[in-house]
Amino acid sequence: MSETTLQYEKARVRIFSTRQELGAASAAHAAQIIQRAVRERGKARIIVATGNSQLDMITALAEIPGIDWRSVEVFHMDEYAGMSSTHPASFRLWIKNRVEDKVHPAKVQYIQGDAPDPDAELERYTRLLMSAPIDLAFVGFGENGHIAFNDPHVADFQDPVILKRVTLDEACRRQQSGEGHFPTPGDVPKEAFTITCPGLFRAAAWVCCVPEARKAQAVKGALEGPISTACPASIVRTHPDATVYLDAESASLLGR
Repeated sequence: MSETTLQYEKARVRIFSTRQELGAASAAHAAQIIQRAVRERGKARIIVATGNSQLDMITALAEIPGIDWRSVEVFHMDEYAGMSSTHPASFRLWIKNRVEDKVHPAKVQYIQGDAPDPDAELERYTRLLMSAPIDLAFVGFGENGHIAFNDPHVADFQDPVILKRVTLDEACRRQQSGEGHFPTPGDVPKEAFTITCPGLFRAAAWVCCVPEARKAQAVKGALEGPISTACPASIVRTHPDATVYLDAESASLLGR
């Protein structure tokens, strides 16, 4: 397995030839963080990202032996507003199929996107997130530079809340359609619940899996552009323990 390592301010960057190698390396790193938390505190609390970019990592992580999943509490970072948990594009369904049903964690805490009282749901999930430390977050970068559903027009690095309801921008909706989750961008819900940038920052460690050529511009903006909400993923360079995993395609526009 060939690897190139770089440093962008506080962010460590590991570049692999293929997304499969990226997935295996990032899963091994995540397993170490989870195992250490369980060993030191008796439990681990993690925030799981969903989407195509996370598939190799989450598949590899589920196969690593020696993780005491019975001591792990799982959260997720976003869900479409008004969407049921059985919709094929639901992030709850993604996590149920690929995490809950595979490794059987102690708890899986889901954002109820179709909750009858959205404000009450925001409060409920915020309380859960804030009830104890978060050890690890898997943070992908969107094609528009978003992290979770913090698109550039709604991202706030000083956000006063941990979870909020947002409007998705057109680039984000095109990505969701382009990945095959919806027939057209017009079919993508216009709103979603998302953990905010400060909410994600509560995680002691970030493992960021960002493969594929379609993410190359976002990667360049995040690592070599200004630290700005114009590219929300750029905040990765200020996190005290963040590692960005790239493949040759997603790293192709970097200047080094």
